[in-house]
Amino acid sequence: MEVTGGRYCGETVRGRMEGRGSYTLPTGTEYRGELKDGMFHGEGELLFPGGGRYRALWHRGVPAEGKYTFADGLEYQDEKWHYCDGYDRRFYTEICSGLKPAGISQLTNLDPPRKIPAGCYDCGDGFYNPETRIVVDYKMRFLRNADDDEHEWIIRTCRKAEDETTGHKPKP
Repeated sequence: MEVTGGRYCGETVRGRMEGRGSYTLPTGTEYRGELKDGMFHGEGELLFPGGGRYRALWHRGVPAEGKYTFADGLEYQDEKWHYCDGYDRRFYTEICSGLKPAGISQLTNLDPPRKIPAGCYDCGDGFYNPETRIVVDYKMRFLRNADDDEHEWIIRTCRKAEDETTGHKPKP
């Protein structure tokens, strides 16, 4: 069933999503779980294209309680969150697998890091092109247009593609 640009597969009552089902939004995010009167209701989870998931107990389309798990398995905690807190700046994969030897930097939680297209930035959910102000996901599909605040934040804080080769350059 096509619903507002998304796709639904599951039980219905009087033409509305009700019972167990799967609803895929136009962004690629998928909800799997219980629905009532066309809304997320009961146990269900959102599966994000980047691999993260939000498992929750829903009430009339709103999560009453839930837990977010990042693609690498790290579970977010509302209280006493100590990951990347200023005292310990290690990536989750470094916490699980240990630090690299001196002189070998790990630039992102992914090792090796994603290759960023020339002139672009890795903004966490995709690549940002500052000339077009467009964010695309890691499969190069459109996500959104960046407003001025997001543009400035990405330029100031995100990892940019290498503009030139660094390191030893042999003599010609």
